[in-house]
Amino acid sequence: MTPELGLVEARFGRIWSEEERSYVVSTLAAAGYNFYHYGPKADRALRRNWRHPHSAGQTAMLKRLSREVRAAGMRFGIALTPVGSTHSERDGTFDDQTRADLARRVADLDAIGIDDLAIFFDDLRGDMPQLAARQAEVVNLCAGLTKASRIYTCPTYYADDRILDVVFGERPANYLADLGRLLAPQVQIYWTGEEVCARAIGPAHLARVARDLGRPVCLWDNYPVNDGERMSRFLHLRALTGREAANAALITGHALNPAIQAHLTCLPALSLPMLYRQGADYAYGAAFNDAARHMLGDDFAARLQEDLLIFQDVGHERLGARAARLRSRYAGFDHPAARDILRWLAGDDLMSDEEVQTQ
Repeated sequence: MTPELGLVEARFGRIWSEEERSYVVSTLAAAGYNFYHYGPKADRALRRNWRHPHSAGQTAMLKRLSREVRAAGMRFGIALTPVGSTHSERDGTFDDQTRADLARRVADLDAIGIDDLAIFFDDLRGDMPQLAARQAEVVNLCAGLTKASRIYTCPTYYADDRILDVVFGERPANYLADLGRLLAPQVQIYWTGEEVCARAIGPAHLARVARDLGRPVCLWDNYPVNDGERMSRFLHLRALTGREAANAALITGHALNPAIQAHLTCLPALSLPMLYRQGADYAYGAAFNDAARHMLGDDFAARLQEDLLIFQDVGHERLGARAARLRSRYAGFDHPAARDILRWLAGDDLMSDEEVQTQ
């Protein structure tokens, strides 16, 4: 059994070019993916400046993306992060101006052409007693306004991980139970697992979260994402590990959050349908080899297999003299994935904490 598979483009860092995104869309659609949710943190019209529309050029790009995703046989969605919508600066309420702004922006996104609307609250302050009620009010309002046939949300506390409480404030008591009770029944809830970047995701955990929320979750899998100052020093290429095919019966879908490198993202992404299709026969090493040879050809795949541990586990700052050798090795391949590697080796995709904090 394979659940609906998707990509939730919701990381920090540079926004992909249209060419990069087109490669991802065509590759994942051919592999059997079902949906694509667009919501990069650097798109300010969906986050910091969400009350203001996209420019004419950005709107045209999103319309092209919508047509491309749908033509490939996938559902297209856009994620809006309405910063501050749950509490106005004036009196702490969900005010009439915010309602009007949400109505206008939902109409803007509908006009682009969306099958799915997502309302995200991830990576925002959350320590208010009525947080679940306020967020449910925002999501339910948008659900009643949009023409989209599916609604998603991502909570502020989207994992058990206590780091969220450290960074965004202590989660309110009964947050998940209250949110699940107050959200409209059709709303799907994104969840990353026991950790923000979960090392393993299994049925027991998913069953418990479903009991808390009163509904199964849609997995937001923070792999192969490599944003932020620490993770951007690594290339996450290894096929998926620590995920069980038995999860399929307990989720509404499984979406990957991509790496900064668009073409390299497709390597681990191709292993996800293998994991569910092969079940107990899945082996992540063999899955990587199959995906790499399919996507890169035998020679490039063999070379990348040799260097996998360097990219995945050593990190940019510790490459030393190996950096020059790697540049020489991959400069010889005329493939966009090789250019992803060369860009990373040059330091062009390395991020700082300041970059994350301003997106």
